[in-house]
Amino acid sequence: MTKLDKETLIDLTKLCRINCSEEELETLLNNLQSILGYIDQMEEVDTEGVPVCNHVSEEMESVTREDEPDQSLDRKTFLDNSPSHVGGMIRVPTVIKF
Repeated sequence: MTKLDKETLIDLTKLCRINCSEEELETLLNNLQSILGYIDQMEEVDTEGVPVCNHVSEEMESVTREDEPDQSLDRKTFLDNSPSHVGGMIRVPTVIKF
């Protein structure tokens, strides 16, 4: 069984930059050990001769349509439908501040 100890968990929280209280560490350690236990159980299942399954449904097919160019809107209509525009361009909220 894969074993996860408290020191390893503390190292992981530091790498992930997650601050955990002692109580949270204990809860997280118990939950992760439980998950690893389930994974160990899955490794015991005999899968010899079972074909690989890439999709849950064998009948799955792509439901996306082909990308076909179409008539675009003229600039005036396009800008008239935008909440704010300046100089022929759509104004958007600031994303990066220098």
